[in-house]
Amino acid sequence: MDRQQEFVLRTLEEREIRFVRLWFTDVLGYLKSVAVAPAELENAFSEGIGFDGSAIEGFARVHESDMLVQPDPATFQVLPWRNEPHGTARMYCDVLLPDGSPSYADPRHVLKRQLSRASDAGFTFYTHPEIEFYVLKRKPDPGELPEPNDEGGYFDHTPHSSAYNFRRNAIMMLEDMSISVEFSHHEGGPGQQEIDLRYADALTTADNIMTFRHVMKEVALEQGVYATFMPKPFGQFPGSGMHTHLSLFEGDRNAFHEPGATFQLSTIGRGFIAGLLTHAAEITAVCNQWVNSYKRLWANAAASAGAGGEAPAYVCWGHNNRSALVRVPMYKPGKPNSARIEYRALDSACNPYLAYAVILAAGLKGIEEGYTLPPEAEDDVWGLTPAERRALGIKPLPQSLDEAIRTMEESELVAETLGEHVFDYFLRNKRAEWEEYRSQVTPFELQRNLPTL
Repeated sequence: MDRQQEFVLRTLEEREIRFVRLWFTDVLGYLKSVAVAPAELENAFSEGIGFDGSAIEGFARVHESDMLVQPDPATFQVLPWRNEPHGTARMYCDVLLPDGSPSYADPRHVLKRQLSRASDAGFTFYTHPEIEFYVLKRKPDPGELPEPNDEGGYFDHTPHSSAYNFRRNAIMMLEDMSISVEFSHHEGGPGQQEIDLRYADALTTADNIMTFRHVMKEVALEQGVYATFMPKPFGQFPGSGMHTHLSLFEGDRNAFHEPGATFQLSTIGRGFIAGLLTHAAEITAVCNQWVNSYKRLWANAAASAGAGGEAPAYVCWGHNNRSALVRVPMYKPGKPNSARIEYRALDSACNPYLAYAVILAAGLKGIEEGYTLPPEAEDDVWGLTPAERRALGIKPLPQSLDEAIRTMEESELVAETLGEHVFDYFLRNKRAEWEEYRSQVTPFELQRNLPTL
């Protein structure tokens, strides 16, 4: 037994914790959980806990359903929202096959595999997400429209407001779980919040995002409201994105930083951006996996940035240009670690393990293949005409889930990154979602057509 496992077992005893929740995710990013007693944990560390993989979406077929979850002691945390006399803790798990090998269906393993590839090239991949979401007065009943919990706008601060109290309680809970928060504020839509997590390696970040979403819903329940990460719950208000800052490090050195280079951005950084741009359309279905995701990207693409919520719809990059898909933020003089790039297409309802895996794969491909970085977009890309964008070589992202999955299914890069099993299941699931969506008759159609046709 290693030191981390010993620390977990000792902490359970010292703090009289009676239940340990073992967490993992399915292919779509839904959090799964199984509770074990502390007495069973030593065996879970060494042999895993068995479960029926065929009962989890995308994991296994009935005739190969036996699977194991093995807790990762490095992810151990006590859950701070349980008020029982004896607490509850949680750990993330790796999903294994009966022979102890990693499961091809485990999204966490998909990311680990890509991080190992980066490590073989000498890189550590760091990420810093800015997570947006809405707080509603209550969970809407079927057919009921959502109602924001407040009427605030961007950076609004009203003392003792419900939004302020929500963020304060949520951040305290995150900090109790050693998840560091860098910034928080009210976003542009009524009831919309943003909380930015501090930089961490991509696997830790993905684990933290899954915890974050669960914590936000727990805090909302405690306060009698409802938190949603739906990409665009309101047609008239901005959608919820998860702009993520990215960097590669070689040991302690920021590989994206080159003193004296344009924007202080190294050749490695420029290659990473070129890879993201080249493969942006292919990875969009993973970064924006829901029918509703494309309402965020495209519903207001022709409108101003304020109406569109700064969602990127076109494949380009720019220095401090928030209309670009990839933004190179302002460099802080004397701080080489501040050199980074920001990928702005992600929404906060994606599976972070798969999303970060394909983003990293695209960036590494650009570095390895020596992709050429096109000229930066200096203008407001939303404000350009279609002809002007074509003249500049700026192509659009997929405009629907259907277009995104058609592009993804032709991608060797995404297939290799996700692995055959996850790739095939993801596409089958998304095709089914699109077909179900296409069969719906919407209130818009009834209101517009029923009285006149």
